[in-house]
Amino acid sequence: MSKKAKNQVGTTGHVWDGDLEELNNPLPRWWLWIFYATIVFAIGYTILYPAWPLPGGETPGLLHKSTRADVAAEIARFKAMNAEIEAKLASADLTTIKDDPELYSYALQSGAATFATYCSQCHGSGAAGAKGYPNLLDNDWLWGGTIEDVAYTIRHGVRNNDDEDARYSQMPAFGKDEILSEEEIDQVVNYVRSLSGLPDVDPALAEAGATVFADNCAACHGEDGKGDRAQGAPNLTDAIWLYGSDFDTIKHNVENGPFGVMPAWGMNPNFDDARINAVAAYVHSLGGGE
Repeated sequence: MSKKAKNQVGTTGHVWDGDLEELNNPLPRWWLWIFYATIVFAIGYTILYPAWPLPGGETPGLLHKSTRADVAAEIARFKAMNAEIEAKLASADLTTIKDDPELYSYALQSGAATFATYCSQCHGSGAAGAKGYPNLLDNDWLWGGTIEDVAYTIRHGVRNNDDEDARYSQMPAFGKDEILSEEEIDQVVNYVRSLSGLPDVDPALAEAGATVFADNCAACHGEDGKGDRAQGAPNLTDAIWLYGSDFDTIKHNVENGPFGVMPAWGMNPNFDDARINAVAAYVHSLGGGE
């Protein structure tokens, strides 16, 4: 047999275009050995570690190794380490928490981590809020900005169906429920916008809107439009607008009555007294707390 014939590679039998054959080249031995090694490794792994899902869980493996259990153990270890200061934080007087530097520092760090996990989705990572979600950096608070007020709001939430102690108020839908006419709504919107010096206000409509406001809105927002925290009625004179200050947005709110909801975090199993106090301390420290 010639050397050429001896080294000739066979084909798979696949032919294209009449003369294009697919050669049956063997895989490199190094590649094969690596492939076999991965098979052996996979078999060993499924024997030693949790691997195969079963109706009641997974096969535990001969080593009974579990990364989830490792994480749980680490969490438990840190909880045990912080148990004393957590208990102290849970029972702390929030009005004097700053007097204990160690406790206050722990509260701020814990509160910041909790805020980033649970609160930033609505209030933003920097707590500057968004349309419909309050800015926690300024000093404009619908329900009060003392640290105790903040803690209460966190614990019970606003207008939710989970906590009977939730802060609750509801602005009437003056247009949808036909309490005010279209003309009266235009008048009161112009008046409300004039209270905080917004541009493009019709003076005649605003003058007429003052009467509409006094008859329908002053009971909640006050005769001077400065709001009432007991009812969660916003101050309309400070140029801070939760949903926007343009004419169409304010008109939409007057017509339909906004109804923002905040969860009652005290009902969440992940929020104990220590965590609520920590978040309250953190939010109060951001600059807008009273």
